[in-house]
Amino acid sequence: MKHLASTALMLVAMLVAPVVLADRLKDISDVQGVRTNQLIGYGLVVGLDGTGDKTSQTPFTAQTFRNMMEQFGISVPENLTPKLKNVAAVSIHSELPPFAKPGQRIDITVSSIGNASSLRGGTLLMTPLRGADGRVYAVAQGDLVVGGFGAQGSDGSKITVNVPSVGRIPNGASVEVAAPNPFMEGDIMTFNLHNPDFTTAKRVRDEINRLLGPGVARSMDATSITVTAPRDPSQRVTYLSVLENLQIEPAEAAAKVIINSRTGTIVVGNNVRVSPAAVTHGNLTVTISESVEVSQPNAFAGGRTAVTPDSNVDITQEKSHMFKVGNSVTLDDIVSAVNRVGMAPGDLMAILEALKQAGALRAELIVI
Repeated sequence: MKHLASTALMLVAMLVAPVVLADRLKDISDVQGVRTNQLIGYGLVVGLDGTGDKTSQTPFTAQTFRNMMEQFGISVPENLTPKLKNVAAVSIHSELPPFAKPGQRIDITVSSIGNASSLRGGTLLMTPLRGADGRVYAVAQGDLVVGGFGAQGSDGSKITVNVPSVGRIPNGASVEVAAPNPFMEGDIMTFNLHNPDFTTAKRVRDEINRLLGPGVARSMDATSITVTAPRDPSQRVTYLSVLENLQIEPAEAAAKVIINSRTGTIVVGNNVRVSPAAVTHGNLTVTISESVEVSQPNAFAGGRTAVTPDSNVDITQEKSHMFKVGNSVTLDDIVSAVNRVGMAPGDLMAILEALKQAGALRAELIVI
């Protein structure tokens, strides 16, 4: 009986206890130097079913084809412009993951840069992929997977589903050179927060020092926390594995109101507060209608039939009562008031902007 009572008390305590939202350190930060690298290349896709580039409008496709043929010992006359309906010039881009080693495979995206109508059924010829430093880090080749398709009738009617001029090749590139990485350099590792915040940086520092001892971690600013780390690669990997799984409670975000005027979307942060203010808002509708009247004289009057325009202007103004916003209104109060009044997004945008100008909105107003 005592055991059941203690179990019940534990359950009650768990239900009553506040919920702490903690994130792993790996979810809110990155390790400095551990990053992807963008790769890009230029090549040819062949084997298309007549949907390739029109070489009369894309001379670079014919030039690339001529250069490729010369590498195989075949000379194309300069005065001859090949009609390459089955060939398309493309750009290839990909991301080289951190610590990728030679021989590993990465996915690539292939996009037409000419006027090819579709890359469906095409094959990418061997293409080097270069980094920002101009060095070749991977080589791409393979058959494309295209999600879109198009069809066209003889009368010019056509239909297109998705985008047939872009395709992907899973594992389509082989890594040739590993990108330089400073992960093993020096005695310091740096964690950079995704969302800079002084409070979160302090909490990360305190949690690491609580685990490993005082002075191990130092918060440099609102983004970076430096940690002393062993030089041995195996120990450093284990060290980072422990740190990145630490549970950190991020600080609450600053009070912000985000307005997207194009879509009518309004996002109000949890810490938004409103000072006392009186608000009234109404709509003025002006309706202009045009009609035509015909003036017909009597049979023996000798006049002419005349057509005269008639304009009618009507102004309708909705009744709007002034309401008072209380002190330190919370997010729940704002949502309840909006639902109660039934404001449209445009009306709420105007009221929030006016409250900000009046100094009553205690939040940063961001319009995107």
